[in-house]
Amino acid sequence: MNFPKNVGPMDKNIRIGAGAVLLLFGLLKGGWLFALIGIVLLATGFMGTCPAYTLIGKSTNK
Repeated sequence: MNFPKNVGPMDKNIRIGAGAVLLLFGLLKGGWLFALIGIVLLATGFMGTCPAYTLIGKSTNK
């Protein structure tokens, strides 16, 4: 599957940073929901595509 790159560089950095923090918090404090959200943010940040952005037609990628 070829998803459009709709996550810009600044958005990517924010997603990766927030995802790492949430994942670590979830793993250390036992909050599986935080860990799951962190994994999703990391994945969308590294892949450069966000399915939610695709659904609403938004793009932060120039």
